[in-house]
Amino acid sequence: MSKTHEVIIGLEVHIQLTNLKTKFFCSCNSDYRGVEPNTYICPICIGLPGSLPVINKKAIEFATRLALALDCDINDTFWFYRKNYFYPDLPKGFQISQYNKAGGKAFADGGKITIKLNGKKKEIILNRIHLEEDPARLVHKGTIATSPYTLVDYNRSGVTLIEIVSEPVIGTPEEAREYLKQLKSIVQYCGISNLDLEGSVRVDANISLKGHPRSEVKNINSFKEVERALKWEIQRQKNQLNRGKELIQETRHWDDKRRITISLRTKEFEQDYRYFPEQDLVPIEVDDKFISNVKKELPEMPNERAKRFQQKYKLSEFDSEILVLDKDIADIFEIGIKKDKSFGPEEYKLYCNWLMGDISRWLNDNNKSITETKLNAQHIVDLINFINEGKITGKIGKTLVDEIMTKGTSISNILKKTGKQRISDKEEITQIVNDVIKENPNIIQDYKTNPKALQALIGKCMQKTRGQIDPEITKEIMLKLLNK
Repeated sequence: MSKTHEVIIGLEVHIQLTNLKTKFFCSCNSDYRGVEPNTYICPICIGLPGSLPVINKKAIEFATRLALALDCDINDTFWFYRKNYFYPDLPKGFQISQYNKAGGKAFADGGKITIKLNGKKKEIILNRIHLEEDPARLVHKGTIATSPYTLVDYNRSGVTLIEIVSEPVIGTPEEAREYLKQLKSIVQYCGISNLDLEGSVRVDANISLKGHPRSEVKNINSFKEVERALKWEIQRQKNQLNRGKELIQETRHWDDKRRITISLRTKEFEQDYRYFPEQDLVPIEVDDKFISNVKKELPEMPNERAKRFQQKYKLSEFDSEILVLDKDIADIFEIGIKKDKSFGPEEYKLYCNWLMGDISRWLNDNNKSITETKLNAQHIVDLINFINEGKITGKIGKTLVDEIMTKGTSISNILKKTGKQRISDKEEITQIVNDVIKENPNIIQDYKTNPKALQALIGKCMQKTRGQIDPEITKEIMLKLLNK
């Protein structure tokens, strides 16, 4: 990337605290997904005159958990502000949020997230985290650009949001991806939100080329889309400059169907929001005793767990850091290796490989989390033991993954049903090898000058037996017959 086009990225991540039962300032149910529009509402969340908000204490506890996990400085006293703007998703004409200027404070300041990219570590410094209420949900027919009308569902109005604001120190879309991966993992370990739920996370990305005005891309609705949106917007800005056009400060929308950003409006400036203190809420005090109690209940964080996995289970730094990233996957690892007392470092590594390899690949291909499958820890224990005992080959094991994940069938029952088992009888293997040699004269000819062709012949044996033939015995017999 040229010096004239140095990229500067800052991310504002809005996370719904989905593990709270009620909204931020009222007792309405916050689990609005799948519910008829405008049913979980009350005078407070739709802003009727005379209604008074009351703080959800559990929201303060959840925010404290996250602040401790991110190494932030928690402010002992803070109050809420009104952020004024007119928009249909805000029935009262303002959002209750926090403002860290003019004497105001965020919930917590500073903090950091360490990322690793291409073998190098980098600390992404945070500016602050603060609490606010979620606006209502706007529903469009088709895309925001083509919809002939907008519908408003107030079920989401008043749900608790926590906003994590980074300093503008992210240099590439890839760094942003790694930062969001680590943040998602920390949130999961804190037990405050399920970020796999639709709409539970939204990202606003501030992007600029050094020396030029920035664009804010609003409401990117999943972590996966952020990297795509950043790449598009960076290229758009570069193209504008290359054509001799000036960039303007503006707000843009990420259209995830067309995968482009669309200009929405010239960017508002801070003074446009006319922040002033929320007079219906008293200042909040978070004392040392409260923080200490929350800290005692804070679970083990991913970095601590990765170090423990290295020491206790002799996993490499790379394996342990990848394994702990998803708490549910790391939990299955720990449950599984405790099931078989004979397991040692070699089996720990094999267990880790199954989770990070074929299991994770299946999850990615099917866009599911591990808790949405029928997999349990015993499945992987059985896979390892069946392979070690020579009952099946690794290749057979791989073919069982789909049924394990979708139906939860035990390994032994799958084998009974399908008849898949390792072929280790030398006479049977000799016959198969002889057939392959006869059927593939071209590969035999190639083998005379290219010893690597042996693998192609073994592959043909595997193909013939649907992966059931023992590869080591096959290799031994194949070499004997070829040398004759």
